Amino acid sequence: MKINIIKNLLLGGVLLISASSLQSCNDDWLDLKPEGRPVGDEVPLGGFEASAFGLYASLRTEGGVSDFTYVWTHCIRADDNEKGSTASDAATDGNVFNNFGYVATNGHIKTNWNGHYKIIYDANELINTAVASGDTSNGTMVNIAEAKAIRAFCYFELRRDYGEVPINLKTIDVPADEVAPKSTVAQVDAQIIKDLTEAAEVLPSQWPSSYLGRATKGMANALLAKLYLYQGNWAKALELSETVINSGVYQLNASYDNEFTKAGNNSKESVFEIQKTYDYPTKYTNNFYECQGVRGSGTWDLGWGFNVPSVELVAAYENGDLRKKTTILTSGGPDIYGSAGYTLPSVPTVAQQYWNGKAYTYPAERIQYAQNKNHWENIKIIRYADVVLMAAEAANELGQSGKAANYVNMIRNRAGLANTTAADQVTLRAAIKQERRIEFAMEFERFYDLVRWGDAPAVLGAKGYTDKNKYFPIPQEAIDKSQGVLVQNPNY
Repeated sequence: MKINIIKNLLLGGVLLISASSLQSCNDDWLDLKPEGRPVGDEVPLGGFEASAFGLYASLRTEGGVSDFTYVWTHCIRADDNEKGSTASDAATDGNVFNNFGYVATNGHIKTNWNGHYKIIYDANELINTAVASGDTSNGTMVNIAEAKAIRAFCYFELRRDYGEVPINLKTIDVPADEVAPKSTVAQVDAQIIKDLTEAAEVLPSQWPSSYLGRATKGMANALLAKLYLYQGNWAKALELSETVINSGVYQLNASYDNEFTKAGNNSKESVFEIQKTYDYPTKYTNNFYECQGVRGSGTWDLGWGFNVPSVELVAAYENGDLRKKTTILTSGGPDIYGSAGYTLPSVPTVAQQYWNGKAYTYPAERIQYAQNKNHWENIKIIRYADVVLMAAEAANELGQSGKAANYVNMIRNRAGLANTTAADQVTLRAAIKQERRIEFAMEFERFYDLVRWGDAPAVLGAKGYTDKNKYFPIPQEAIDKSQGVLVQNPNY
């Protein structure tokens, strides 16, 4: 691929300087928030920083990766989540995702696939072009590592959504370059492991404050630990989880509430989150939180009202669990902070009893931005709490009950709960499942946890779940474009 050298490239109005040149600047880091992507095969003078920043921009703007579609594909299938809104609003998709009526022509399933592959192809271009350039400067090697970490993240998401998917590491010059057959799950896993292992060797443990949100060693190791957890490779899952824990970089946010506010963005609990930007109405970056906000009127017109807690989730909390008020908003009840004058109407515009507190818009921020709907809070992809509970699960499966219990208690104590009484592998396994359910309620883990534990048929069977539903169908559009090279998933 040709490299067009540009003397001056402005990305989102900010002049880009390569990571290698910034290495020599002690505290003089410029605030280079990624705002867009370079056009075509253009690479900025001095390195591949613009292409790397473009990948982060795509994480928050590409359809299916962190938007309304992401909510449908990653949340609604769980037993703890309901479609919400009104009965007629998005009723077709409600049946698809709430009741496992997947079809290959569904628009969200297609957008989810296309968005992740678009970022993979952009990552391929950065990696391949950088390697071909022969530039082995530290800055360029870091940019390659960032691209590998982001590519691995996209493949991990595709792997758990579709199972066998194409591994395509080409630079895409013509549409035919996108065509590739499906690889086995083991082959996809091997590529993810390769990318994350290589990325972790190069990425920094931390970035300066003006570069928060970029991939780190901790992000690569945490995602690698999660992949090993999915494989049931408990020893590697524990090793990688504890690598992150023992790094000293992360800690649980003292307040569970704060973790889901603008103030909690890029906190010590953040291992990786998608950075949101806000300039309403011209440049807000996606509708992830807006689509989940309380659907009311006036003060309570906070969003579209999708992805709401189920009654089963509400009943699953222990008495005194501080996480409940953060996660579950109740019509007629206070907001999650007990803000003066902010009590939800008993009968909002949409007759819904419960709402997603993690998508709630803090009143002071509504005033600050003169906008009720949340377009500014970062999307937490990997929290340190996830790493701690992965370590607990892996340790328990290895027979290290004491260590597992200690990790569980870290999470419980932050939630205002006493230490677990579980002491053997069986009772600890149940305790860990409960903590994962409550800790990540209304986030992205529940459905995938049920599938990997083998619990999905028992928990979701009454909603229509069968074994084929652990994966989506391959989008029909992708099969058609491949002219039959791609084969549909079984029983679709």
